[in-house]
Amino acid sequence: MKKSGDLCKVDSLGRIVIPVRLRRSLGLNTNDPLEVYTNNDEIILKRYIPVCIFCGKDEELVSYKSKYVCKACAAELAESAE
Repeated sequence: MKKSGDLCKVDSLGRIVIPVRLRRSLGLNTNDPLEVYTNNDEIILKRYIPVCIFCGKDEELVSYKSKYVCKACAAELAESAE
């Protein structure tokens, strides 16, 4: 893990601001989803990348009822329903 050199404070509502220089270097835009992880006393933010709920692939996804399924798994599901 690499330090960015930035210091952020938690405000009274529990929010932190990710400095603009860091957002730009990571290509983060307004409303981009981030996942939050913890590891002992660490808080880790990662860009959210949707994956298929069945196989874990992140390519050729379709959304169904707020879940992601890849086209291959969707085709397999359609075959098993017949």
